[in-house]
Amino acid sequence: MDKLQLIHGGRHEPAQDVKTLMRDLGSQARKSSRALALAPSSRKNLALMVAAASVRTASSQIVEANELDIKDAEAAGATPAALDRLKLDAARIEAIAKSLEDIAALPDPVGRVLARFDRPNGLRIEQVATPIGVVGVIYESRPNVTADAGALCLKSGNAAILRGGSDSFRSSTVIHACLVEGLRSADLPEAAIQRVPTRERAAVGEMLRGLDGDIDVIIPRGGKSLVARVQEEARVPVFAHLEGVVHVYVDGFAELEKAKAVVLNSKMRRTGVCGAAETLLVDQFVVKTHLAPLVRMLLEAGCEVRGDSVTQRVDPRVKAAVEQDWRAEYLDAIVAVRVVNGIDEAIDHIEGYGSHHTDCIVTENANVAQRFLAEVDSAIVLHNASTQFADGGEFGFGAEIGIATGRLHARGPVGLEQLTSFKYCVYGDGQTRA
Repeated sequence: MDKLQLIHGGRHEPAQDVKTLMRDLGSQARKSSRALALAPSSRKNLALMVAAASVRTASSQIVEANELDIKDAEAAGATPAALDRLKLDAARIEAIAKSLEDIAALPDPVGRVLARFDRPNGLRIEQVATPIGVVGVIYESRPNVTADAGALCLKSGNAAILRGGSDSFRSSTVIHACLVEGLRSADLPEAAIQRVPTRERAAVGEMLRGLDGDIDVIIPRGGKSLVARVQEEARVPVFAHLEGVVHVYVDGFAELEKAKAVVLNSKMRRTGVCGAAETLLVDQFVVKTHLAPLVRMLLEAGCEVRGDSVTQRVDPRVKAAVEQDWRAEYLDAIVAVRVVNGIDEAIDHIEGYGSHHTDCIVTENANVAQRFLAEVDSAIVLHNASTQFADGGEFGFGAEIGIATGRLHARGPVGLEQLTSFKYCVYGDGQTRA
């Protein structure tokens, strides 16, 4: 495998038409899924460990490919936040390799007995975890998703068809080659993890139509426009990942220094991730003691603050917030700040403007915290912890494909267990039904 050729040949498009290309990918994925469903953990883990070693060996080539992607993105006018999502350096590449090893170390989710019960007629029934089959993943920018999605699908016994963003085309190509090296070493089908080898947008449409029944579920990971298109056009089930309109509510019982630490990390650790806080709500009970320190801290950290009338009086650098700010996923160093009258108004605001992704309360009152956790209907709800913990790796899942904000099957970080379905195995001894 010549990864350097992959880098510099990254703009090559397949000669065949997109529809035929995608149908071939789907057919190969379906065949591979049957083999993966029966593959022992040892072979899946070997593939992941070899892939991790290959990522480390190819680190300089991944960086070279990524620099070309970055150069094109800059020429196209990408924002600093978008460039941060796209960028790979030595530390991030090591994190990709470590994530592959972490996934290999996790228990195999396939074959788990989820429930077991006996019937009065002597039948014994077991609910057993099984792979979903073929998972289509459509994502933007982040080239690390190539490794995360491919590895999670492999470990959970699913074949994967990965359609990354055109902006990370070269980076994802080299990372995918490392995954294929792992599959080959473990004598698993190379088509178990396939990358769509074209930038043509028509490929996305073919995936959304299900590739003649060969895709069982679609997982989108990207901006609002991508997710909206997937939800509107998909003819197969979707694990929806809506935008992260993430809130931190500083309650009237919040301890100031703890609030400052949580708010600053939630907003500014990485502004371009979906778990970054976008709106800060402050209880009017602590306006005199907490609002000014929080706002000035954010301003001094280089964050633009857009606030309501009360917040604007705190510092002349605060800009007036408009209605659309309460619904905004900035993915940038911008935050909207509003003063609310207690937990009821905070919850109402989150319900009215949020995206059911991730929301946090900072408080020392256990009863108030418990009420917030119970009543805020988001995939992830935190108490006294940064919203940037909204990440499958931080949950101990090894990695994630995305944060599902729907309410069916998968919710929150989509990891190994969320990539399985189940079947019922019924054991009898000649019973017949009357």
